[in-house]
Amino acid sequence: MKIEQVKTYKISLPFLMDISHSLTKSASAQNIVVEMVADGGKIKGYGEGAPRDYVTGGSQQEAIENIQQIVRNNPFPWELYEASQIWDFIDGLPDNKRTNPAICALEMALLDALGKAQERNIIKFFPHDFLRSKVYYGCGLPLAAKEKLTAMGHRIKKLEINKIKLKMGGILEKNQEAFEIIHRVFDGDYDLKIDVNCAWGDELALRHIPLLKKYHVQVVEQPMVPDDPAIARFAEAIGDWGLRLMADESACTYSEVEKLNHEGHYNMINVRLSKLGGFRKSLKIIEYLRKTNLSFQIGCHLGESGILSAAGRILSLLCRDSLYDDGSYDHLLLKKNITQQPVSFGLYGEAGPLNGPGLGVEISEKNLNQLRVAPVLLIER
Repeated sequence: MKIEQVKTYKISLPFLMDISHSLTKSASAQNIVVEMVADGGKIKGYGEGAPRDYVTGGSQQEAIENIQQIVRNNPFPWELYEASQIWDFIDGLPDNKRTNPAICALEMALLDALGKAQERNIIKFFPHDFLRSKVYYGCGLPLAAKEKLTAMGHRIKKLEINKIKLKMGGILEKNQEAFEIIHRVFDGDYDLKIDVNCAWGDELALRHIPLLKKYHVQVVEQPMVPDDPAIARFAEAIGDWGLRLMADESACTYSEVEKLNHEGHYNMINVRLSKLGGFRKSLKIIEYLRKTNLSFQIGCHLGESGILSAAGRILSLLCRDSLYDDGSYDHLLLKKNITQQPVSFGLYGEAGPLNGPGLGVEISEKNLNQLRVAPVLLIER
């Protein structure tokens, strides 16, 4: 397969409702999509990145510029015949979290194109030691007013999903109200994680401990900003009853994950494809975690299109040892998608493999161009 063009799109994906957490409030997601055009246009591969300045740093525009720099200044596999060429390309790039969304989109588009050329789903390119046939997703709830949070909780309950991720803010009383709503909606029958998105300081975190015990929270995700020394005190305070402390914004590269493991405060990592730079980098981190005492979940970014949702599905299917899986929110979140059909879960959060070559999804070029918010960046061989 000979790649002739690399096209990069700035896109804005509109939400069905405003979505909030402690680091952002938005009515849409600002992502990037990479299109690989090969063999005279007969093959088109697609990849997506979700640049978030509050996670990896950098903007949508910076991600676009990173793609141009990476393709032009590195041995890009313009002639692509096997997956090992993609791994060599990715391994030669620096471990820099600001470039991870761009690397994720490029790698995904290369894999999708190669899978289509070989008429294989890209799951075939990876080891199957931890493969499973189905994923059972949990479901997230944002920072929201009482009525909205109650309605969303009931919608999730109707799907018979009880793995819940609840967003937390910086006001104790508001968080307590959210706990009470979810406890009431689910009658206490849930597996509850909370995602703080760095909203707590030392004293506020400690003041939440009685609530964590009362409402049987299983996981606390990223309570403080990265490198806040107060995490040691909080980790010690919660460490005697089995509560897991999960890193997200603190864990964006292999070296950051190594650092967290050596420090010993976090005991779980949120693995997200765009944050970590795609499959190759994510799976290297997961292999490292399997050799340590750190567990992990497969997560997602707010506002992924069906492209990233499909990729996340594949990663989850490859990792039956993940403690939780979040993703495939397409039909619950997006007004308009890039894929012909949404990549979503059903009753109980159940979802299986996606059929078809590459990522297993078909792209709506019409929707892609309607969601585009800037001219396409074109790189030709």
